[in-house]
Amino acid sequence: MRLARDRAALPITAERLGILLRIASTLAFAAMSACIKGLGDTVPLGQVVFFRSALALLPLVIFLAWSGDFPHGLATRRPFGHVARCLLGAVAMFTSFATIRLLPLAEAAMLSYLAPVMLALLGWALLGEALGPRRVAGLLLGLAGGAAFCLPAFSDRLDPGALAGIVLGLTTAALTAGALIQVRRLTLANERPGAIAFWFAVVSALAGAATLPLGWVRPDAAQAALLVGAGLAGGAAHILMTLSFRHAEAAALAPFEYLTILWAAAAGLAFFNELTGWSFLLAAPLILAGSWISSQKGAGRWRRGRQKDTTAVGGDGAA
Repeated sequence: MRLARDRAALPITAERLGILLRIASTLAFAAMSACIKGLGDTVPLGQVVFFRSALALLPLVIFLAWSGDFPHGLATRRPFGHVARCLLGAVAMFTSFATIRLLPLAEAAMLSYLAPVMLALLGWALLGEALGPRRVAGLLLGLAGGAAFCLPAFSDRLDPGALAGIVLGLTTAALTAGALIQVRRLTLANERPGAIAFWFAVVSALAGAATLPLGWVRPDAAQAALLVGAGLAGGAAHILMTLSFRHAEAAALAPFEYLTILWAAAAGLAFFNELTGWSFLLAAPLILAGSWISSQKGAGRWRRGRQKDTTAVGGDGAA
């Protein structure tokens, strides 16, 4: 009798562990964003991307070795698919970090959640995914939220920096959606998640290193700490997110994904004295509701016998 109770309790324990890991990943993503925000424009953007990606390889390689996927798990039969995914993700990282520089942390995080809405559209157009009534509702909510947030951009009260931040944030969401499409294609082709994450980090680091001739700076102690913190926090966030999906189903984890915005708002207020405006308060519920509905399993059906996989949005414009 006791053994039966223990067995029945195991799935609940595993699900709770998955939820805790997902919450920890949102905290890590918020910490990474705060580090990038703290650097401001004192460190060139390409240099930030390099340190974020190169240092993230350290925890990633340790995790892959622990999982038994290093180095043989890095082999791929879809190199061009990885190239497309990596290029989209790398450019999204540049635009994401630029958005963080120009907008409050909470607003930059909120715009990233337009990616699932755009992903639903791309999935319908490129992967033959059906748009059911629930997914259409999610799309409309997300687009309404995006429109509500962008309304101040058409007034004279919005400074040019904030306008550029909004444009970059929307660009990041579109690029992230494209990267997620490539992740789905690679997953359907039985590519290993570890290989997808590893090659993305490598290509992003190379993209950042390519900006070295444009001029890097010698970071002081505080800047070096923030660069290292951004890299390690970003790498840890992706590992924690991956582990969370091993212990709990996506439906159980989905509500906790949006804690990233809460942590971002708290960090923005605590460290940068950032206050969100009325457009954020109006748009956030619409975008989050649209993102949640668009990412649900029952929101649409796959055509031509395709199977769905679970994807999540990272805090740096990367999937």
